[in-house]
Amino acid sequence: MESHKSSFLWVFLIFSILNSKYLLVQGLGVNWGTRASHPLSPNVVVKLMKDNGFDKVKLFEAEPWVLNALKNSGIQVMLGIPNDFLAPLASGVRVAEDWVTKNVSAYVSRGVDIRYVAVGNEPFLKTYKNMFTNTTLPALQNIQAALIKAGLGRQVKITVPLNADVYESGSGVPSEGNFRSDIHDLMISIIQFLSDNAAPLTINIYPFLSLYADSHFPIDFAFFVGTNAPVVDGTISYTNVFDANYDTLVWALEKNGFSSMPVIVGEIGWPTDGDQNANLQYAQKFNQGLFSRIIQGQGTPKRKTPPDIYVFGLIDEDAKSIDPGNFERHWGVFNYDGTVKYKLDLGSNNKTLIPAKGVRYLPKQWCVMAPDASESDPNLADSINYACTYADCTSLGYGSSCNGLDARGNASYAFNQYFQMFNQQKGSCDFHNLSVVTRIQPTTGITNCKYEIMLDLGKHEKERSPVASVAALGRRLEDLRYSAVVAVISTVIVSWVS
Repeated sequence: MESHKSSFLWVFLIFSILNSKYLLVQGLGVNWGTRASHPLSPNVVVKLMKDNGFDKVKLFEAEPWVLNALKNSGIQVMLGIPNDFLAPLASGVRVAEDWVTKNVSAYVSRGVDIRYVAVGNEPFLKTYKNMFTNTTLPALQNIQAALIKAGLGRQVKITVPLNADVYESGSGVPSEGNFRSDIHDLMISIIQFLSDNAAPLTINIYPFLSLYADSHFPIDFAFFVGTNAPVVDGTISYTNVFDANYDTLVWALEKNGFSSMPVIVGEIGWPTDGDQNANLQYAQKFNQGLFSRIIQGQGTPKRKTPPDIYVFGLIDEDAKSIDPGNFERHWGVFNYDGTVKYKLDLGSNNKTLIPAKGVRYLPKQWCVMAPDASESDPNLADSINYACTYADCTSLGYGSSCNGLDARGNASYAFNQYFQMFNQQKGSCDFHNLSVVTRIQPTTGITNCKYEIMLDLGKHEKERSPVASVAALGRRLEDLRYSAVVAVISTVIVSWVS
């Protein structure tokens, strides 16, 4: 009898190890934003995600060209609804039913694995001045009713991505955490509704913004490498802002009767340009720490079970609003063209990030300041301003990657950005005789600052169906091998028990 017990325990242990290994390889989530002047082909992006192990994606709105590319991809989808849609959705359940029919049911039936509908995006930011306070919960309720009517109530869960400013701690320690007083009752109503429908709460946490907002913020505390000045909360010493922030939410949930409420981290990352603290070195340091936690399944001191985490973001977006700061266009783990910004260790067999395949560019030509043009030309300043009004010049800002250029360099960079933005069309390099097109690649003389060539939107290589790809076949075989091992072990266990 003892030998049977011992054997049973060994098999159970093997089963657990296999199961944990299986779970670790499918835990990477990412945000895919599409605010780009020259977006990568969605098929290229989907393959980029699959090649790099991202099996969960969060979208900010229902765009057919994106959703169609995700069909039969094996990637789980959180589908977002922009804040501007909240008022119409709150006005009546019929509007929500139409939205679900068009954007959820239609794509689920075509093989898109939609798991969540994210109703709104950080609707309670203080900067919105209560614009969405009265519409978020009704919109959430109507979308839930529409999902149930569509027969998707169990398969697709609702959630609301919220900024971490919906909770706070007066003393700065997590155990004092509670929801903001001005929205406390509303937050409890939303969380209760989510809980009643077995749905998670989604929160966005940005350690970078803590550093951006406060120049005296201890920089080491923003990362995952420890600090000489931890935040001590009782018996717990918090060595990074993520753990402290997340546990403040957990404490707020517990105090209001939701100790087991599931939480998703909807956005977290670090930008690489547009601010003195937004650079490749800091981004690599932060995201390597983040990825390592995800791969290892590490939780926080208050909640040991790790949340699902969606890294922000996948690719840079040069058409995104810069109202929050110039860094907004530079959150991507990958550059605008899917090239790798920096090395990340993905945890198995020395796996690192893989660049996008099948990318096509415009011809190798650039628009720069003409050699005989004068820096004292009265039209120069206005020409630079004009170019940067219509193209992305955020890399020229203070503390940014191209901040050290001289006057000619600034002009050339701005002219080329405009030239590429308008697809190198005739006349797009005409700045009062100050500019010229060159086929000799210019250099800036500054590391990490270069003159780009934009993507050719008409020449993206069309990818094969993911189902037919070798990679997909390999994953399916891996699943089958895992299932077979589990089946054999289960059979042995059953025979022993009987």
